[in-house]
Amino acid sequence: MAVYISLINLTDQGARTIKDDPARVKSAAHIAQREGVKLLAEWWTMGPYDAVMIAEAPDDDTINRFLLGAARQGNIRTVTMRAFSSDEIANILARLE
Repeated sequence: MAVYISLINLTDQGARTIKDDPARVKSAAHIAQREGVKLLAEWWTMGPYDAVMIAEAPDDDTINRFLLGAARQGNIRTVTMRAFSSDEIANILARLE
């Protein structure tokens, strides 16, 4: 499965209800599993982003659907990047002409 790293910012609504955040993450993990996404790690952070999430999904459509569903609740905004393991990038580089 593909790995994705999401940088998360709380919205104003998310900041006002920050005490609910641990419960939201648990709920998101259940929704993710149902949608075919596996949450590998979540960290709350200091700096320009409020949290970081690492997830696995079978494809871009699946992770995008999950993240858009989370964003619809109004608590977060995300920036998501596809991550490649050293084996994956070695395979890509081996096919360069």
